[in-house]
Amino acid sequence: MSAWLGTRMPFRRVAFRVPFRLRVFFRGAFALLALATLALALSVLQEEKQLSWRNYREVFHKNAEQITARLQHPTGQLALLNPDAPAPGAAPLRPLVLPFSAIDFDDKAKAQQAVEMAGCLVRYGPQASLCVAVGNNPAAGGFLYAVGSFTSGDLVEHPVGERDLALAHRVRVQVGLRGRVYRWVAPLETAAVPQGTRPGGKDVRGRLTGFPEDEQGTLANRPDRDFRGWLWQDGRCLDETANCPRRSFFSVRLPVELFRDELYRNPRPVWPPKDLAQVRVHVQVLQPGDHPPLFDSASPDATPPFALADLRDQLLVGEQLRIRRLGPGQPRELITLTKADDDEAHPSRLVDRIVRRLPVEGYDQPLQIRQIIATPLGDHELLLTGDVRGVNRSLGLVATRISWFVGAMLAAIMLTWLAIEVRIIRRITLLTRRAASVKKSVHAGEGLIQLDLKDLRGSDELGLLAGVLTDLMHRVNEDVRREQLRAEQEKDRWHAVGHEIMAPLQSLSALHADDTDASLRYVRRMQQAVRLLYGSASPSEAIESATLTAGTLDLRAFLRHVADNAQHAGIGQVVFADDDSVPLIVQADEYPLEDVITHVLTNAERYRLDGTPIRLTLTATATQAEVRIHNQGPPIAPELAERIFEYGVSDRADEGSPGQRGQGLFVARTYMAKMGGTITAHNAPDGVRFVLTLQRAKGAQP
Repeated sequence: MSAWLGTRMPFRRVAFRVPFRLRVFFRGAFALLALATLALALSVLQEEKQLSWRNYREVFHKNAEQITARLQHPTGQLALLNPDAPAPGAAPLRPLVLPFSAIDFDDKAKAQQAVEMAGCLVRYGPQASLCVAVGNNPAAGGFLYAVGSFTSGDLVEHPVGERDLALAHRVRVQVGLRGRVYRWVAPLETAAVPQGTRPGGKDVRGRLTGFPEDEQGTLANRPDRDFRGWLWQDGRCLDETANCPRRSFFSVRLPVELFRDELYRNPRPVWPPKDLAQVRVHVQVLQPGDHPPLFDSASPDATPPFALADLRDQLLVGEQLRIRRLGPGQPRELITLTKADDDEAHPSRLVDRIVRRLPVEGYDQPLQIRQIIATPLGDHELLLTGDVRGVNRSLGLVATRISWFVGAMLAAIMLTWLAIEVRIIRRITLLTRRAASVKKSVHAGEGLIQLDLKDLRGSDELGLLAGVLTDLMHRVNEDVRREQLRAEQEKDRWHAVGHEIMAPLQSLSALHADDTDASLRYVRRMQQAVRLLYGSASPSEAIESATLTAGTLDLRAFLRHVADNAQHAGIGQVVFADDDSVPLIVQADEYPLEDVITHVLTNAERYRLDGTPIRLTLTATATQAEVRIHNQGPPIAPELAERIFEYGVSDRADEGSPGQRGQGLFVARTYMAKMGGTITAHNAPDGVRFVLTLQRAKGAQP
């Protein structure tokens, strides 16, 4: 319905509508950009975590395979058979249990291959080594093996029958066991035998004959028959010096009577002996005379052979390796190794918490590998446990470094948003506020527009817009001044018309001077209307300047009275369906309120569908009362929705209809505002609804 015009939005909502939308758009765009940046970083971080987890599992399994292969090698077998072997150094050596049953000490190649493959050699610098061990099979007898090498010049052999052993190169061996000490001095006795002519010399092979020695250093007259040893010297020089140092290799089998007696007496001997770790062995290679030894096993620069503790270097951070010896009864724990985190760099707590919360398939499953390794003395269990904290930590360190770039991107987004907010949005907001304040400035400035946009001028689009608006407002003000002059002239004309009308009315008043004459009352109403509308101002100004007396009335009874008497005003089928008898007291002036409702009902009568009623409904809250007037008919035209309550606006004003000046709704809005209330109009699904709101009288109950 084109006649029903919607209410204009309040001033504050109009002032911030456009800037709010712009802010929502820009802030939403930058918020999405920031979220996309964070989502991209988290997505990349999750993929990196998945890749790191996959790589860690592969490395973990390869590491387990390498450790298993290492322990299955004779070197690892030696470490498993000797888990408690002390590190060599200044203290005497302790013999190790070999992964072989015995050493073929008479054959240089076999003896050298056995000790090198077993990895039992203790290194003394780059030129000397020594292995002291026993076989893992008791059937080989209770012997100790001492196999080693050293560097020297030409060897001096001991002549057969010579009592003084200090004239030749010799090997001195001392073994301490269970409170007893065994000593032997074994000189090189066999003469040099050419094994093949080579440039720079010849190979030497000699026997080491062991003479027992007592505590006073006195040698026995006869050698020990069970002491067997050999010494070989390579004919090649290690360097071109005049001394021509050459490498020498020796292999000695030492008889230990306590071991042999225990093996022969016990039908089920225990091998290796339980106190093998208490055996102390000291080996020296002496030169002719009283010169310092060519080799001494008590030298402090000894490098120990491979031990189980060396497996710690193969572990990753947080991994744990447990090795147990299986057998009857409770398994024996040999060693537990854990790789400590020695790196001082740690990721931030926030990044570490984010990395740990990233979902990765299979990440929560424990990593554990169990292997059984067989040795000549029994089976051993290897249990390797992984730790994903190392993955989190390494990934957290990378994420911490990347977080600086992500933070820089977010900072750039924030700075860009601030620049747009301050440089563009703020200026648009100021421009919108000042444009919205035009309505207020027009009322305060007698219709002139007070809009100062000088501070918003500039070379950009907003500055040009501010300049154009300033020029436009100047032209509008000029038009307003001309319109004011025309309005003053029209006002004078209306005053003249009012004067001419008042004269005949004065004559009618004299003709009907009797107070009992009913016509006198209508004549006086006409005089009052002329004085009100044309006495001192234009109609709209007169209505706006009218003074109302605020009082109280029972709104429920008032509406019932209006509905019952609407037919006398030519408005039929007005329905007020409210049977509540409780008074609803509001602040209002009875006659102006009746004018307001009559104007609205008149418009409803004009546009409602034939045969449909006009319904009045009443609702109340603790502070307000709301009257709704609803009729069925066409909706309000969109182009007139904001101008419905303006003076002179009517869809029939241009048709020449008598009495249709667009004044009724203007009067209704003005009177409602003077009574502290409001009136609005809305399109309903089947028609139009007017809503009148009044303040309840103080002390009234809801």
